[in-house]
Amino acid sequence: MENQTMADGEINMHEEMRRAFALLSGKWKLEIMWLLHQRIHRFGELRKAIPGITQHMLTAQLRELEADGLVSRTIFAEVPPRVEYEITQKARGLGPTMEALTAWWNEYGKSVPVKPSTRGRKARDG
Repeated sequence: MENQTMADGEINMHEEMRRAFALLSGKWKLEIMWLLHQRIHRFGELRKAIPGITQHMLTAQLRELEADGLVSRTIFAEVPPRVEYEITQKARGLGPTMEALTAWWNEYGKSVPVKPSTRGRKARDG
């Protein structure tokens, strides 16, 4: 896609798509969004479901997704406090994209070489 100078009032789709990609860029955001697309999760469930993510990084990524309006956080006044994360209505609009990625992976995923994880904490067994 070419980055062209646009006349006044015209939309530069390259710049707009860069903004869209930035919302979901990073090692963990797409994985978090995919999990939350499946169902509501608590913090600990997300951390266990994403091998290699640290508590600090999960917190940072969830805060960014929340600030961008893609994830909502609900705090329940219980002892101990319970916090749940879910995708927002705006993020539900990404559903067809998630489904297309799933279909693509089902067709081509076996042809993609497995790469060893070199970042984050080691996944724990059990």
